[in-house]
Amino acid sequence: MSTPHNKAEKGQIAKTVLMPGDPLRAKFIAETFLENPVSFNDVRGMLGYTGTYEGREISVMGSGMGMPSIGIYSYELFTQYDVENIIRIGSAGSYSEKAKVYDVILSTGAYSESSYAKTQNGCEDDIILPSSELNEKLRQSAEKQGIAIHEGVIHSSDVFYRAASDAKPAYWEKLRDEKGCLAVEMESFALFHNANVTGKNAACLLTISDSFITSEVTTAEERQTSFTNMMKIALGAEY
Repeated sequence: MSTPHNKAEKGQIAKTVLMPGDPLRAKFIAETFLENPVSFNDVRGMLGYTGTYEGREISVMGSGMGMPSIGIYSYELFTQYDVENIIRIGSAGSYSEKAKVYDVILSTGAYSESSYAKTQNGCEDDIILPSSELNEKLRQSAEKQGIAIHEGVIHSSDVFYRAASDAKPAYWEKLRDEKGCLAVEMESFALFHNANVTGKNAACLLTISDSFITSEVTTAEERQTSFTNMMKIALGAEY
């Protein structure tokens, strides 16, 4: 069985999938952390691998950028491949002084102005929650490994490049102050919604790649290969 976006056969994908946005980050994780990784997908360059980590089978697959892309891949994994858990491991821009570049955030909710959930099944919520059970397992993994994490609501945006504005406060300051958003990314709202719709589990770990506060920015290579703490947390959780 395959889909238009995934050539894997049923049984080739583990019950738990780590999902970075960048398919090359998926390749890096598979080659760096998994034992005997086997490729199950390269359709449209969206690389996916299954291997073992400390004796447990686990898969890793890219999601692409934005909610429509992760919406397709995560929905197919949940409904066509019997995946139970998807943990997004991505990059984010910080809205807060306390979330510095390279810090790890565990999302406790995803706020969005997106119409994804409403279009998908009529849901009008603007904050969608992850799996509390999965989040607890990730907390335990971080604590066990001595890796510090921040927790909070994140902003899932449909727009990366916004028109310039002189409005004060800036849109991101309003989202931080009014919605409690620690950082911004572009996928988790759709992932959490798909998990809720299908009765599955989803969570999101993010590494701060740039800061709206300090204007620091990491390189594409650093985002691909250096954000290892969130990878270790996700891999070390006991599913």
